Amino acid sequence: MVMLSDKDRGSVRKELEKLTDPVKLTVFSQELGSETCRQTEWLVKEVVELSDKASMQVLNLVLDREKAEAYGVDRVPAVVVEGAKDYGIRFFGIPAGYEFTNLIDSMIVASTGTPALSAETQRALAGLTSPVHIKVFTTPT
Repeated sequence: MVMLSDKDRGSVRKELEKLTDPVKLTVFSQELGSETCRQTEWLVKEVVELSDKASMQVLNLVLDREKAEAYGVDRVPAVVVEGAKDYGIRFFGIPAGYEFTNLIDSMIVASTGTPALSAETQRALAGLTSPVHIKVFTTPT
């Protein structure tokens, strides 16, 4: 199944030229009963094929329970985006539509290790004294 058009492939390939270091996408999936799991696997596979600095692995939420717990993944489909370290970037559900751009941007951030934040925001974040858990929920509406 092809998820990306030729035009989209070209645009994504150009964006992925911004990758400076390797980035790995880990897809947590399951075989039975989840069409979105298969679609997520196909989409991530098409994306990583567009850059020699991107790779992927597919794990099963149940069979690879220890790794899922280590990543904080408790549902499928899920995509973990890692660069030189795990920055805690997770996508739950298929990262398509409005979320697709965020997936590509997160790959670049994980690869470079440098978020696109203003100096003011970076100073504010540097002042945090305890861990912060941020969850972002999106809807097309």
